[in-house]
Amino acid sequence: MWSVCWLPVLTQLLLLRFLVAQPVSPIRVFVVPHSHMDVGWIYTVQESLRAYAANVYTTVVEQLMLQKQRRFIAVEQEYFRLWWDGIASYRQKRQVRHLLATRRLEFVIGGQVMHDETVAHFDDQILQLTEGHGFLYETFGIRPRFSWQIDSFGASATTPTLFALAGFHAHVISRIDYALKDTMQNSQGLQFVWRGSPTLSAQQEIFTHVLDQYNYCSCLPSQGFNWDGTAVFPNSPPDRVFHPKSVPITWNNINYYVSLLVDNVKERATWFRTPHLLWPWGCDKQFFNASLQFSNMDPLLDFINSNSSKLGISVEYATLADYFEAVQAHNASWRVHTHGDFLPYSSDPFQAWTGFYASRSGLKALARRASALLYAGESMFTRYMWPAPHQHLDPAWALKQLQRLRWAVSEVQHHDAITGTQSPKVRDMHEENLSSGMQGVQELMASIPWGQPGQGLGPGSVSLCADQEPVGHSAVVYNPLAWTVTTIVTLTVGFSRVSVTDESGQQVAAQIQESKKTQSAYDLHVLTTIPGLSYRYYSIRSTEGTQEETNQLGASLARTSNFGRKKKTPARPRDRHLIHVENDCYTVFLDRDTNLLHSIWERGSNRTVQVTQEFMEYHANADLKYGFVSDNFVFMPIDSAKRPWNSVGMQIVAGKLMTEIRQYFYRWVGDRNHTYAIYSRLAHVPLAQGAELLCRRIEQEYRVGPLELNREAILRTSTSLHNKQVLHSDNNGYQMQRRVFQKYSSNGIARNYYPMAQSAFIEDGRSRLVLLSKQAHGVSSQENGQVEVMLHRRLWNNFDWALDYDLTLNDTSTVYPVLWLLLGPQSLTTRLRQRCGLALQHAPVVLLRELNDLYEPVLLVINKGPGQLPPREVWSRKCWALTRGFGANVGPSVPEGHRGKAKADLRRVLLRLHHLYEEGEDPVLSQPVRVNLQAVLQGLGSVGAVEERSLTGTWDGNTLHRWSWRTQEPPHHRGLGAPGSGPCLGILATP
Repeated sequence: MWSVCWLPVLTQLLLLRFLVAQPVSPIRVFVVPHSHMDVGWIYTVQESLRAYAANVYTTVVEQLMLQKQRRFIAVEQEYFRLWWDGIASYRQKRQVRHLLATRRLEFVIGGQVMHDETVAHFDDQILQLTEGHGFLYETFGIRPRFSWQIDSFGASATTPTLFALAGFHAHVISRIDYALKDTMQNSQGLQFVWRGSPTLSAQQEIFTHVLDQYNYCSCLPSQGFNWDGTAVFPNSPPDRVFHPKSVPITWNNINYYVSLLVDNVKERATWFRTPHLLWPWGCDKQFFNASLQFSNMDPLLDFINSNSSKLGISVEYATLADYFEAVQAHNASWRVHTHGDFLPYSSDPFQAWTGFYASRSGLKALARRASALLYAGESMFTRYMWPAPHQHLDPAWALKQLQRLRWAVSEVQHHDAITGTQSPKVRDMHEENLSSGMQGVQELMASIPWGQPGQGLGPGSVSLCADQEPVGHSAVVYNPLAWTVTTIVTLTVGFSRVSVTDESGQQVAAQIQESKKTQSAYDLHVLTTIPGLSYRYYSIRSTEGTQEETNQLGASLARTSNFGRKKKTPARPRDRHLIHVENDCYTVFLDRDTNLLHSIWERGSNRTVQVTQEFMEYHANADLKYGFVSDNFVFMPIDSAKRPWNSVGMQIVAGKLMTEIRQYFYRWVGDRNHTYAIYSRLAHVPLAQGAELLCRRIEQEYRVGPLELNREAILRTSTSLHNKQVLHSDNNGYQMQRRVFQKYSSNGIARNYYPMAQSAFIEDGRSRLVLLSKQAHGVSSQENGQVEVMLHRRLWNNFDWALDYDLTLNDTSTVYPVLWLLLGPQSLTTRLRQRCGLALQHAPVVLLRELNDLYEPVLLVINKGPGQLPPREVWSRKCWALTRGFGANVGPSVPEGHRGKAKADLRRVLLRLHHLYEEGEDPVLSQPVRVNLQAVLQGLGSVGAVEERSLTGTWDGNTLHRWSWRTQEPPHHRGLGAPGSGPCLGILATP
């Protein structure tokens, strides 16, 4: 960088070459002011709000009001909502409304956050989008039409489909593989029409713009356009004086800035097909002093426009609406990109952003549990409200509990939250918000059947008669799914002799065994069958005998067989000593010489598949002097994975209801404590009892950690399936993507990792092995017949910046991920995969209370449950959910002048249905379905009206019109068959 004093001379010379240029038509440059404000990354939300975020909105509103030509786009809603509700004055609120009405301020995306696109589930992406859209519509009567998804670490094919269903005209992304972006730039391919769903195809296509190599920041190599300085933490300076990053513009140096901008514009213009250029102006934590920003940029734009014919460009402040309107009017014909995604993301050959798929595994698990609890709480509350609520529960209090958890679950979908890429204090913020919100919803759910709001839930709850010793527990088990579920629920109790009875006093099949996690405690497994959106009641009491002693149907005692530790040296194949565990669907063979899984026989296909599972670890470099390092974001292993264990112990806990295989992995032969464990369960329930989903899955839970430093732990499953290193993994639990192993000259292990939000599978011509996950992980097929799942990471490096901000991921926790395995022919696993995945994500919720001899809780009976959905349909997120303000505030019935004032109409419910199967996935189940809503909702009262709504509920389906874009190939219209693709229905029910 040269000295500033030379700027006048140098810039005068640089400008000469532009003044002699005579372009045919100027490039029209749309300067889009923005501020990228992470909702938690290095700093907590409150720290960021105090240091800069509040000032962004305060100063931007002030500056936009001063000059009519100025513009600004606002993205995430969380900071804006905090500013609007707690900081903005009445005058500032009036100014915001005026700026929106005159199109000088524009909300883009409009969700609570800029969500992650890799490890977030599409249910939760819809949730956070609905949360933000509801606020915007009820407050301002506006609905975003453009996305700004510019910092998520890779681009999923789910996102463009969801945005199209929400009514968006165009979609903006940035972080895609560096080599692919170079290719697209050179071929003018950064703009295209994306058909994200193979089933919806052209019905829900969306015009997509990929930001070029400069991404979303305006920082150029020599100088930038960032005059408002650097945010100061923890609080902004009292005098609001910041030291600018860039040299302020004067008449002595303006020619330098002109040259810098014009050079940059003309370079970028060659990468696009129209004469319209989107030029993002802003970066992280910018515009907290908007006065400095605009007062420097205004004269620069004026100077350029006064010399437009000579310089060959014209410049203007713009919103995304301004830019895309110009592109759309150009009426070009665009290339079509089909349903493939842009994953994984690498910023250079040695920076594969695939490590975060497993970073902070504990937070990923908590976020998914919170989402599932919210789903259950919303449906249970809505069931309670229809057709008429009982009087003991205050709806306002109930909605407050749901809203707290909605906020927390929406917030954690941010691309630096559920990804695990944040600092420890931000992780703590998310965990605290999620836990607090979960507690409130648990209290709400417990208050519905027991009629006592605010009473505790779970084993630690307080008895209503505290002076009496508890003799057991009462349990309410709620099924949040819309079909009957037969499953086994597990409770931890303090006694080994147990009697379990249902609401009619009948004994229930149950099994008791020593707890695998807690000494002096017992795991109680209870078989239950629960209709959709309904609950069952059970009484669990300590008794004097077991089933064998009393000859009654009750809790049978499982028997444990112990097998000594075996070293990792395998025996010769001919000398295998196998033992087996079986149910009506599988026979699992275990090798007594290694205590490892050996093979699985699947009854339906009568095929035995060799299956071995073991834990492995990738080692990571800690010193930058010796090469690249793994961190929160990046996966950069030194070499292939190594075995971290020396011996394996095993127990088989066999009972009448289920058998559990416990395998313990020890680092060293003499270790007393194991580092890893696999707990595998097979249920002994006949298929004839409607328990197909229960029989055909092998449930596995893992214990992982604490890890040694700079280790990245995987579960590697090696099989005899000839998959040729082809893997299928899901996009956000929405649709599957085919992943072919790519040969790279460097970093090939990391660059062949993909996100698994919910499921993955490998297959050959005869069988398929499906993995269903309760949380997000990284997944890969590094060798033929192999699938490996990254479960946990612990890293440290000496990168000064990472150390300064505590971003080295030194995670010392122990985690307990869960996978379900399905094995069988393609036709069978296709039929089961989606329903099993939902059964895992939305398992029955168990609400516990203590019992004693003097008190038996009174169970309030709520109305009859709804009808069952067809096997191809499912309630999606917000099924039976009262969204924020939906009804009186987020519906067409709200008078224009009363937005933000009316109260929610609890008779109005936003319901989403989606089809579980892709077009062509199954010859029968993929067919369109007719749903009789009156029959399905028969237990909830009469249906007064049905309105088709957009995905987030803010558009009437009859009035929603999206732009059409000319394409280079004819559209292929297809039906509504994709998962999550069905329209959003607003149902107005009259009790």
